[in-house]
Amino acid sequence: MPVIRIDDPADPRLADYRDLTDVALRRVLEPAGGLYIAESAKVIARAVGAGHRPRSVLVQPKWLGEVELLAGEAPVYVVTDAVAEQLTGYAVHRGALAAMHRPDLPSVADVVGGARTVLILEDIVDHTNVGAAFRAAAGLGADAVLVTPRCADPLYRRSVRVSMGTVFQVPWTRLPEWPEARGILHDAGLHLAALALADGAVPLDEFVAARPERVALLMGAEGDGLSRRALEAADTVVTIPMAGGVDSLNVAAAAAVALWALR
Repeated sequence: MPVIRIDDPADPRLADYRDLTDVALRRVLEPAGGLYIAESAKVIARAVGAGHRPRSVLVQPKWLGEVELLAGEAPVYVVTDAVAEQLTGYAVHRGALAAMHRPDLPSVADVVGGARTVLILEDIVDHTNVGAAFRAAAGLGADAVLVTPRCADPLYRRSVRVSMGTVFQVPWTRLPEWPEARGILHDAGLHLAALALADGAVPLDEFVAARPERVALLMGAEGDGLSRRALEAADTVVTIPMAGGVDSLNVAAAAAVALWALR
């Protein structure tokens, strides 16, 4: 494991870490480059524990001891606080960043095989909500998470951070488009329950009282909710009864409530 001190933020060896605050840029560069960024020694350790490999590690001198063993054979670039901030676009307070090789996604059938409770996130573009939904899935007993083609990247830095690294703990993959996805999920024996505001929707407590053996919960995007195709794919539409003139919860909060009820 080479430890290399770098004083120039323009050094090409640091290209993976450049402009991390530019979300639109990173959405393209990270998947296309086959990488994602893990932030903090704890998150890096979770990623390595899940079998992911670092391509390189960026660290400030005082944190070097925490990441040396995590880097394996990958180079460790040691930079000052000022260089890290110029490079990434923000003050790096968590000590370490790692450019990780992005693993190949498994098939949907492999991820949901044997799963009793699955969480599906449709077109959720806010990385914070994706990370919070993964944390709820891990903490409340979901066996897998599926995301649609236009859903935000669970391995984006903010998603990973908000999830507290649970994106490495819960099996997940991407679904194809509807209605192809419906056929795959039904072939796996999953009952599709869409959480939505709709006439005739079944209250969550009633659905839980007659819970199917294997359930996939469909959660929709902020504001727009589930798409028409997702609702057409659903076997049941379920709603969380609300009070106080509030019609719905934030998507991550709704996922937590529904998963707790189904636990």
